[in-house]
Amino acid sequence: MTTPAAPTDPKRATRTRGRNRAIAAAAILLAWGVGLGALVDREFFRERSAVLAEAAMRLGPSTSFYVVEQDGRQIGFASTTIDTSTTTFEVVDYFTADLPLGTGVFRASARSVITLSRALALRAFDVQFESADSPMSVTGQAEGDSVVSFVLQLPGQPADSQRIRVGGPILLPTLIPAAAMLVADPAVGRTVTIASFDPRTMTTQDMKLRFTAESLFTLVDSAAFDSTRMEFVPALVDTVRAWRLAPEDAAGFTGWVDAQGRVVETTQPGGIKLRRMAYEIAFENWRRTRGATPSTSTAPAGGILEGTAIAAGALPGKDGPDRLRVRLSGVSLTGFDLQGGRQRLEGNDLTIEREREEALRADWSLATRTAGWRQRFEPELRAEPLLQADAREIIQLAVRIAGRDRDPRVVAEKINRWVHDSLAKEITVSVPNALQVLRTRRGDCNEHTQLFTALARAAGIPTRIATGVAYVDGKFYYHAWPEVRLADWVAVDPTFGQFPADAAHLRFVRGGLTRQGELLRLVGNLRIEVLDAR
Repeated sequence: MTTPAAPTDPKRATRTRGRNRAIAAAAILLAWGVGLGALVDREFFRERSAVLAEAAMRLGPSTSFYVVEQDGRQIGFASTTIDTSTTTFEVVDYFTADLPLGTGVFRASARSVITLSRALALRAFDVQFESADSPMSVTGQAEGDSVVSFVLQLPGQPADSQRIRVGGPILLPTLIPAAAMLVADPAVGRTVTIASFDPRTMTTQDMKLRFTAESLFTLVDSAAFDSTRMEFVPALVDTVRAWRLAPEDAAGFTGWVDAQGRVVETTQPGGIKLRRMAYEIAFENWRRTRGATPSTSTAPAGGILEGTAIAAGALPGKDGPDRLRVRLSGVSLTGFDLQGGRQRLEGNDLTIEREREEALRADWSLATRTAGWRQRFEPELRAEPLLQADAREIIQLAVRIAGRDRDPRVVAEKINRWVHDSLAKEITVSVPNALQVLRTRRGDCNEHTQLFTALARAAGIPTRIATGVAYVDGKFYYHAWPEVRLADWVAVDPTFGQFPADAAHLRFVRGGLTRQGELLRLVGNLRIEVLDAR
């Protein structure tokens, strides 16, 4: 596939930010997720509380170091440290890596400090994400067993404070593997279900993990410096037995865990792998060869997500194709939302067709919705952290835009037009926040989509987020857009000002921020051949 041309020197800084922003949200979620993961709701372990209490008494200070690799090459370093006192546990997770994105790299670091009671209940957390373009921080604390309050701070924006209800005391993310081992003796084929709270998106979900395999691993316990090779090499090794935990669905922890609940090896989205290793090999070797400055190597030609259409100045307007057929190669398509609705996947050939007029004629009215209908679409109507459909500012604007209209199509089209006309088309590097977008009135496709979704839900229109790529002027760009429920689900695009969106939108993921990290699997690997566009 063709990628956008390299930027000219006068615009290098702007274009570089554009390339980084292409999947900055996904990179943020990856780095943040490695360091913080998902906080475990101990409500699931209600019947096992005695087991966990005993485990907490046995838990002592420890530190584990990890090599961060992609395609067999070290790109970073990670660690987990547990400190104890008479009243608390403190767990510090650290992750840093040079993530290859498009034609460059994105240096990302995340550090989380979690304070737990001696009964393993969360007391407080402090998460810092650092990069050249997108620093951010989240601090929070548990309020009893039912609420977690947090403050999200982004550069140049007011702090966003929120409170999230949870179903009981919550555990440390790093203890997910240990908790899974403690619930029952590990056995291949056995499953455990964990109700989790994900601080990356401030949402709750059930995580179902299965023990899929058992094996022996040889781990490097210590290292010695080889003056000939000028690097550290293995000195002592140890053999440990480990079990592989994998999610039943598309998301969740995947990795090998030993009998003490310590991670031996884990795989992250985008083919990122963490392997437990001696400190000198995990960190010192990387620091000597790559850690001092970010790599300047480029990703393979043809990788998607090099930049957004906004960064390239390629806004297509309303004249895109009604039908597009492409051939996908280079990556496994398993787990992506390629099939259904306007998209049809046959083998590796994907056909997208713009929705026809009959799909735009809503089979319901905002004036006559039933309780059953609202319950059916509850996930697509509710407010979420960072998607504040119940905020007063959002509701007031949604009511003003809708006016007296009760036809969902008319209201959705009015919101689409308002967002397109009201937001400056600019590259921003942050996690999109609907209220912040409303206040700043600027952003790229993520910000347009987040604000549209909040407004549409506030107006009573079921709305969900799709993410993938857009085909514009012969090139593919990272893109996000909403889907609204009329007679069926219809793709719309407030960034491009399209209603419905043209067929040049290739959906890979539904779910917005909660699943954007999965797009990292495509970076530098996916190839797209256009077979037909008309």
